[in-house]
Parts: sequence; C-alpha cells; structure tokens
Amino acid sequence: MIDNFKIADAMTIKLDTELPVMPEFSSDVRRAPCRGFRLTPAQTEVALKNALRYVPHALHETLAPEFLDELLTWGRIYAYRFRPQGRIWGRSIDEYQGKCLAGRALQVMIDNNLSFEVALYPYELVTYGETGQVCQNWLQYRLIKKYLEELTEDQTLVVQSGHPLGLFPSRPDAPRVVITNALMVGMFDNQADWEIAEQMGVANYGQMTAGGWMYIGPQGIVHGTFNTLLTAGRMKLGVAGDGDLRGKLFISSGLGGMSGAQPKAVEIANGVGIIAEVDYSRIKTRHDQGWVQAVSADLAEVFRLADEYLKKAEPISIAYHGNIVDLLEYMVKNGIPVDLLSDQTSCHVAYDGGYCPQGVSFEQRTALLAGDRELFRKKVDESLRRHYELIKELVARGTYFFDYGNSFMKAVYDAGVQAISKNGVDEKDGFIFPSYVEDIMGPELFDYGYGPFRWVCLSGSDEDLAKTDKAAMSCIDPTRRGQDRDNYMWIRDAEKNKLVVGTKARILYQDAEGRKKIALKFNAMVRDGVVGPVMLGRDHHDVSGTDSPFRETANIKDGSNVMADMATQCFAGNAARGMTLVALHNGGGVGIGKAINGGFGLVLDGSERVDNIIQSAILWDVMGGVARRSWARNENSITTCMEFNRQYAGNGHITLPYIPEEALVSETVKKAFAKHNPR
Repeated sequence: MIDNFKIADAMTIKLDTELPVMPEFSSDVRRAPCRGFRLTPAQTEVALKNALRYVPHALHETLAPEFLDELLTWGRIYAYRFRPQGRIWGRSIDEYQGKCLAGRALQVMIDNNLSFEVALYPYELVTYGETGQVCQNWLQYRLIKKYLEELTEDQTLVVQSGHPLGLFPSRPDAPRVVITNALMVGMFDNQADWEIAEQMGVANYGQMTAGGWMYIGPQGIVHGTFNTLLTAGRMKLGVAGDGDLRGKLFISSGLGGMSGAQPKAVEIANGVGIIAEVDYSRIKTRHDQGWVQAVSADLAEVFRLADEYLKKAEPISIAYHGNIVDLLEYMVKNGIPVDLLSDQTSCHVAYDGGYCPQGVSFEQRTALLAGDRELFRKKVDESLRRHYELIKELVARGTYFFDYGNSFMKAVYDAGVQAISKNGVDEKDGFIFPSYVEDIMGPELFDYGYGPFRWVCLSGSDEDLAKTDKAAMSCIDPTRRGQDRDNYMWIRDAEKNKLVVGTKARILYQDAEGRKKIALKFNAMVRDGVVGPVMLGRDHHDVSGTDSPFRETANIKDGSNVMADMATQCFAGNAARGMTLVALHNGGGVGIGKAINGGFGLVLDGSERVDNIIQSAILWDVMGGVARRSWARNENSITTCMEFNRQYAGNGHITLPYIPEEALVSETVKKAFAKHNPR
C-alpha cells in the first residue's frame, strides 16, 4: 500500500494538517434543504473515501464520522468544518495573495459568488438556481484558493467538477484556469445518475455562472429580463417601438438568485409586476435590497395595489408571499386580466425543491424533501398539472404566456400533461407555448449577436464602476437599431437603478462589435491608470454559450437544436484564443442532460497581449453562435453574417445557407411520399 506520509511529502500545495475549528453558522442565513440519501453501502464507502482523500491521514479518524454524518443528514458532504470563519465576500483585488493578476482576480470572483448578499445557500456553496455550486465542498474551496495563490502566468489550473486537478505548465497566452462541470457520459446523463455521482463527490452542478465563478448577483439577468419584457410588449401587446410597459401587468413567480431580477426589470420597464414566492426569506432579501417595492400575503390587497398603479400608469413591483397557483386561481375566479405571464421557479429541479406544490408551505416542502420524496413528487405533479390548466385558461382570455427558460413546460410534460407537447407525441418538437428565446430573445437579440456582456471592477471601487459605465455608454450609437437605443438607456440609468448586489459589476447587452469596442476601451483605461484591472465575462445564456433545445437554441429549426457542437466549439475556441478562464458545464438552468453551456473570464490588465485576445476571442465568442444560427436559416443572423463577411473580407468568412422555396420543398416531399409511401 502507498504510504500516506510519502504522498504528503510529494505535495507542496495541500490542505493543512491542523484541524480547523468548526465555524459558527448564523441562523439568519438561508440553508439548503436535505435532498435525500440514495447511496448503497458500497457507494457510501466510496463517497467517504472520496472526501477523506483531501485531508492528511492524521485527520481521517476524526473526520470520517463527521463527514458520514453530513452525508446521511444532508445527502451531501459539504465539509462544513473547512468553511472559513465569518463573512466571505468579493474584496478588492489588492487584498488577495497571488503570483499573478489572474490568480488574485479569480479569488475575487469565487468569494463574490459565495457572499451572503449574493449566494442563495452560502453555507452549502450554492450560488443560485437551487443547486448551482461554485464547487462541491469547502475542502475543494480551500484547495482551489491555495492553487490560485500559487498560480503563475506559465501555468494552467484544471478544475473538474469542483476538484482542482492541479497546476500544469502552459504559457502566458493560454488560459489560467480551465473548468468543466458534470460532463456525464451519454448513457448516464440523467438526473438520477447525476444525483448518485454528486453524492459520491465526483459531480458538481455548476448551473451556468456559479461553477464558472462569474455570477454577479441577480443584476446578471435584469437586463435580459428588461429586454424580454419590453420586446414582448412591442411584439404582442401593441406597445410602440420606443414605448414601455406603462399600464401593463406582468405576473410570474420566484424571487431567488436569478428570478429575483423580475421585479426590478419590470419596474425599469415602467410596468406593474406581481411575483409570487413561497420562501419569505427570499422576499425579505429582495425587499431589503430595494428590488421589490411592496409585500403582501393577501391576494385582494395585492391586486388592489396593482390596479391602482395600472390606472396611474406608474411602475410598481409587488411580492406575493404565497403560491403562484393560488394566485392564478384567484385571477381566473375573479376575471382579472393579465398582459404578460411567465414562471421562473427552479423547475429544472422540480423534485429537488425547485418547485413548491400548491397546498404545501415552504417549511412543509423542506420536510417532505427530507422525509417523503415520493409524496413530494406526487404533489409536485398535481400542482404542475393545475398550474398548466390555469395558464391555458388565461391564455384563452388573451394573456401572452411564455416559458422563461426554467424548464417549466418540460416539467409539466414530465408531470403527465402530454397535451403541452407541440406534436402531441413527445417533447422533441417543443411545446404549445413559446419559449422566450424561441419567440423573443432569439430572433430579436441572439440572432444579431446581442447578449449579456458583463464586467467586474476588481478594485471594488464605485468610482471605477461609474467610469466604466460612462465609457461603455460612449461606445453605443442609440440611433443604429432599436436594440442599441434600449441598451443605451439601460447603461445610462444603471447607476440610478441601483443594480449592484455584491462586488462592483455591470451587465450590458451588446453585439460582437459593441463588446469588442467596449473591451478595448476598458483595457486602454486600465493601461492609462484611469481604472484598476477589470474582469470581463458573460452569462453562459448567450448567443453561442449554450446548446439547449428548450431554451437557448429554441429558435433553431434545422434539427441541430439538440446538438452540443456550438457550446463546445465556443469553449474550445476561447481556450485557443487565450481567455483567462474557460468553463464548460452540463445542465445550466434547465437541468442535467438538457443543455451544455460554456463561458469565459478575461482579465483586462492593460497589456497589448490582452488587446489581441479581445480582437480575436470576443469576436469569435459571439460570431460563432451567430454563424450557427445563420446556418439554421435565421434571417437576422444571415444578414449579420453577410455584414461580417464584408467587414472581415480576407480575414474572416462565414458559410451562408441558400434558401429554397417553401412551395418547391413541400411539393417535392408530398410527391415523394405519395409515390413511395414511406413510414
């Protein structure tokens, strides 16, 4: 047997031999629920070995029963003892240790993801989306931090599902960190097998930007929600091209990490929003942050207040402390009209607590998760079926309902509602209600290349953020397109709208040229000492970041919406072009086996090297996805790629599709079927 002492001597980067004192946990901080325990005795032994391999042999006897108790109690080994004492937050980059700027910058990002102000369940390393984690446990957190402190410009840190595999020699123009999360082999790529792997400590649900360390709080989705609501109003409600949602009512549910953006977005769009939420702690968080204006558990009061502001054509957001199904039943019963309707509960993990069924309090939901998963599943299915019937009734009365990319319609289908299937047989052709990407964001934003570009001022300075806001605004021509006008107004008013939660960050939808222009301007500002270093990134939910047939690729109709080529190529291309961090995950906001998504981080240090990366990588990151959408015959993507071919003639070129006549194709197929009678 290999000697543990020799193993320890062979490592210079490792966890300390001293056993940390168990930290104190505040009762005011949300905790993740127990999600059940499913391992066999043999698997449990492996899971325990997997956790103990992080710590020196001398600590095994003490930690083995402690880790096993966590596994049996919580369904996970979080290694709570190894959480640092007190508050974690994204501090100024100058307060971190490291041998290169990127190593210190990425520590800022990790700690921001785990801040009490940002994270959904900070003690369980869950940033958002009910289960999206930075890494699996505090052992990994501590070891990753040690590696980032040692990382140099001639090394790359590899992280596999939260586990820091190690530092490997590379070069300055290679990524400093490469991350993958939950990339299951095909036959095991399902929720049940993932849960086994997760409990055994070999899989991590990175969500989208949690496991890629690029989450910036709910601000990260406010702009996209703002754009979605405005565009829905213009496309479906007759709102003028330069108009807003004054006098319009939007109803949805969820006030967590991502869904918490909804009330803020509808206010910025000047509409009235009612958002249902069963967990009062999430309502309190959004109310304390100023992201929701009014709170009530009384439906009569909720709709009285909404009606008052609708008549005044003034904005307000209202949190209803209760179940969305109860709210919809009240509306149907009382004939209350609603313009826009959606849902943003975590339906990608509906049976893991992401959806609270009607008639079950939040506390009862948590108890059922731990004590009776089968009963909980039954109640979820019953509630989803009722939820669907109420939506169908409201749509019949004139409401525009759209799936908000949370796997809601797939969850309804899985609950036994085959009627929600578009083809009436299975879910492969989508559902009878549109996805917001399929109907709105895809054709009006992604197909042009507009997506959730974002940045973090690593100095932690309000002044730096204000300077970058102004610089970004100066790069936008509001007369170019309607999208540019909306984006210009967004960044102009960003500071006034108080969007920052956590470290000093901003999101701004931009196309390829816009992102490139802003990034170059920021890097010049760093070079000239106008601002400190800046981290660029984006939501994985972007033009080319994610392959997901029910969400990001929902408006790709050539059959390739089920292929994962785009996100994988985006990841590989960004790595080849020298992004500081590249990440590739399974799952995202729609669940394991339903998406592959990738993202990046790029530290702006003012160097000419980074200018060159911006010129090639930012352009690729966007246009790779626009090219894929163009090949699917999406009209707006085709025109965008035609312009790319003109602008980059001799340096870049995209294959464009010829468009056959619909009548020709239809008639040819019709004749062939009549002649050959294929099945």
